[in-house]
Amino acid sequence: MLYFIALLSTAMIFMLVSIADAAPFAYITNHNSNNVSVIDTAKDAVTATVNVGSLPWGTAVTPEGTKVYITNEVSNNVSVIDTATNTVSTSVNIGSYPSGIAVNPEGTKVYVANWGSNTVSIIDTATNTISSTVNVGNNPFGVAVTPFPLYK
Repeated sequence: MLYFIALLSTAMIFMLVSIADAAPFAYITNHNSNNVSVIDTAKDAVTATVNVGSLPWGTAVTPEGTKVYITNEVSNNVSVIDTATNTVSTSVNIGSYPSGIAVNPEGTKVYVANWGSNTVSIIDTATNTISSTVNVGNNPFGVAVTPFPLYK
């Protein structure tokens, strides 16, 4: 029994150390370079550069931190970056001149303001496909999604 407790304690220590070592990252769009710089915020250093579409603009990270969505103005798409590998796993074609982008608190939908087509594209994060397109006013740019309500 003591062996099991010692083994379990050691495993928990390794797990806590690996969680403590996991640094948060910042994802910076480099508009004229057509890429994204990944910054390790614990070290304040660029750890990766990810090529994306033409003229990347907006950035949104899923709540669990496994995907980053990047709007590409001229490509008229959204690049989906897998944060485990820092590579583009897919691109989603959307409206014209996408700019602002936000992920809902559940991490199930991504909202993209399409400046050139006066629409908002809604991407399903499970399939990375457009689930809906909503017509809005002229030249939408910014997007924000409200957090979960505390009380219903």
